[in-house]
Amino acid sequence: MLPSGQLLPIGNSVSTDTPIRSSVELGAVIREQRKRLALKQLDLAGLGNTGNRFIVDLENGKPTVQLQKVLDLMDLLGLEVVVRTKASRSASSL
Repeated sequence: MLPSGQLLPIGNSVSTDTPIRSSVELGAVIREQRKRLALKQLDLAGLGNTGNRFIVDLENGKPTVQLQKVLDLMDLLGLEVVVRTKASRSASSL
């Protein structure tokens, strides 16, 4: 993570409760937040102590990226994962 407790400016963050149903959707949310924070992929890779290839793969929705690295980068960007029960579907939507 960032040295000596340094934090990124969170500001204009992603709206709350953005449901994610695929690795592609997750990658898009991460890309949007990175851009909101005016970071390049190389910047995020350096701050997150990972390779640029990992950032590219993550943002492109590669389904086999390492979960802990994803969670660490999300934390760095001021994002978090919240698990909840899906809202029930109405009979007409089945």
